[in-house]
This record gives sequence, C-alpha cells and structure tokens, in this order.
Amino acid sequence: MTVTVDETTENTIDVLDRGFLALDGAFASDLAVVNAARVSFNIASEEMSERDEGLIRFLMRERHGTPFEHGYFRFLVKAPLFVVREHHRHRAGHSYNEWSGRYSKLEAEFYVPDNVRTQVGKPGAYTFEPVEPGVRDATREEIEAAAEAAFASYERMLDLGVAKEVARTVLPLAMYTKYFWSCNPRSLMHFCSLRNSEHAQFEIREYARAAESFLERLMPVTHAAFIANGRSAP
Repeated sequence: MTVTVDETTENTIDVLDRGFLALDGAFASDLAVVNAARVSFNIASEEMSERDEGLIRFLMRERHGTPFEHGYFRFLVKAPLFVVREHHRHRAGHSYNEWSGRYSKLEAEFYVPDNVRTQVGKPGAYTFEPVEPGVRDATREEIEAAAEAAFASYERMLDLGVAKEVARTVLPLAMYTKYFWSCNPRSLMHFCSLRNSEHAQFEIREYARAAESFLERLMPVTHAAFIANGRSAP
C-alpha cells in the first residue's frame, strides 16, 4: 500500500510485531474545548489559564460532553484484521477508510503473537495466563505456517485469473491491513476507556494505548481530567 506517513518521526508508534499507529493530522487542543464551552456566553480565551483548566475539569466531571467534540485526530493504522474488526465496532464520532483487497493485491504480512496465553475461568470472568515456552513456540509455528499456506493459495488463485475479491476469501485474520481512522477527542476518550483497559483484548489494547498517548500529548489538561474522572468519557 503506497499511502504512508513519515514512519521515522515521533508521530509513529510501533505496535505488536509489524504494526503501527501514526498521527497523520490533528486539530485538537485544550483551548478549543474551553472556547467551545464559552461560546454560550459569546466569549473566548486567547490562551489557557488556571481558570480554563478548572473549566475543563468541571466539564469532564459533570459530563458536559459536546465541548470535547470540536477537535480532530487522523491516524494511519496498520493492524491485524481481527483487531480492525474490534476497532470498527466504534462508530459514533469515528470514521474509517481501509485498504481494499478488491482493488489491489494484498501483502504477505501476518501477526505472529509473542503474547501467547491460555484462558482460565468462566465466561465473563476469564483471566489469561502465559503458556509454557514449548506451547508458545508451537503456537507461533502453527500460526505462521497456516498464514503462509493461505497466502500461497491466494497467489495461486490470482495466477489462475481469479478476481482479487474472490481469492482474498482464503486469507486469515492474522493478516495485516492499513486504514485511516479519524475521530474527535470525545470519541477517542470513549474508545480508550473501553479498549485501553485491563478487560480489553491485549492486541487492541496496545493500539488504544498508542492512540491515548497522542491525546495526552496534544490535550494534556483534558487527558488529566479524563484520568481523574476514572477514565470515563463525558
């Protein structure tokens, strides 16, 4: 896929074995939150003050959410398909455009997890524990072999003239894809509250943690209020 950002800059965070999350563009600040709230009184601040920081904490605490919607983050994400399917469940305030396997040949890149774990407990109350080293190694070998075999089948069908949209059906959930993801600060906080959580699956949590680091960098007062409010989006 030729759509890229500068992956060597501080705006890109490596995630998992081959993935990344990159900030491709942003129009978001704590001051924008303050002025979105104060427009009700037809006034605005030129720069942040202690009073403005208090206003952000009040808005967060009292769940006045709309002032946090007047901002914009655009990310370029490279993630395994099963992570993407979890991510795309978040719809309100989020937009996505993904690399299409109908129009171009996909690449042989697959997620082979280091964090191989076993599931312990009952539904709704699982814990996950590391497996023995031998089981981990065997699992990684199985995943990699299955992925490579599936991609070889995909390529054979393409060589036979089968349409890309049909041949791709054999490809596994471990395959990496790329997509643009845009959201406002309020929707980003909601995503992070659910996915950068000990209850979320490890792989998507890694992407949520990377995304939250950009919220913290660009909107530090908002992020601090989010944390103080129990990581609950307004």
